[in-house]
Amino acid sequence: MESTLGLEIIEVVEQAAIASARWMGKGEKNTADQVAVEAMRERMNRIHMRGRIVIGEGERDDAPMLYIGEEVGICTQPDAKAYCNPDELLEIDIAVDPCEGTNLVAYGQNGSMAVLAISEKGGLFAAPDFYMKKLAAPPQAKGHVDINKSATENLKILSECLDRAIDELVVVVMKRDRHNDLIKEIRDAGARVKLISDGDVGAALACAFSGTNTHALMGIGAAPEGVISAAAMRCLGGHFQGQLIYDPEIVKTGLIGESKEANVARLTDMGITDPDKVYDSHELASGETVLFAATGITSGELMSGVRFFHGGARTQSLVISSQSKTARFVDTIHMFEQPKTLQIR
Repeated sequence: MESTLGLEIIEVVEQAAIASARWMGKGEKNTADQVAVEAMRERMNRIHMRGRIVIGEGERDDAPMLYIGEEVGICTQPDAKAYCNPDELLEIDIAVDPCEGTNLVAYGQNGSMAVLAISEKGGLFAAPDFYMKKLAAPPQAKGHVDINKSATENLKILSECLDRAIDELVVVVMKRDRHNDLIKEIRDAGARVKLISDGDVGAALACAFSGTNTHALMGIGAAPEGVISAAAMRCLGGHFQGQLIYDPEIVKTGLIGESKEANVARLTDMGITDPDKVYDSHELASGETVLFAATGITSGELMSGVRFFHGGARTQSLVISSQSKTARFVDTIHMFEQPKTLQIR
């Protein structure tokens, strides 16, 4: 899978990032998202594969979104039989977030990315559009911290695993009312809190890399992004756990579904019989081969954002593979026309 799709999935996230970055700072988050979706779809439909979106923008509607269940790739086109051999057909599941952090793009803030994860058919957990309690931590803490423990307990464990004092630890938490008690507990334990407004996929990723000054991600965010984070963390060997949150009273902000009972019924219809189950990265991204790719739209902890110059642009991407056990940072110059200069820095 990596040798077949590696370069092409880089180009998918690159094109989405470039399209979205043209709207950076213009206050148009929906447009920044829409153009990223369109660029991602257009590039995926030129890949020799039969892909299925298992995590996307929701069910099919009139909006130009990559909807759950949508088929993408050359081999899904009406005339596919002319050039697709069913015996050689690569069938994959795809989780996408064409513009992770739409508000970040709209207001010119750091940390937005175009991101996707792929695996063979059935290899990614088809998360409902609910919320998810998440815990991400560095590889040294894998299997030691636990989402069922309190933040205070996990900070003590992290301190031991990383050989750092608790007051040297930085925990990323999304700035939401539902996290007020969590933030207080982390601070009372002696650790520092980095609040973010959006974009917890990047925060989870940062936990896996030494030198980012990010040592944990805690709190509740979107479930689909949790699966994408889990795919990356599985490849990197980092710790990731997620637990679906289906009670509107817990999240306090726009959970799909009118009631806890209705949401439990929806999960049952999806085949999820234990709504309180805690999933690890290998359960959320269970495929034999998992690939993750992201391109910075605006600059973040790991990647620079898109930089335009006369006649072109420069992007920085991260591609992670469970197959080759690699994390590649890819620096690309895109030449839209005959450029007058090629921007190196």
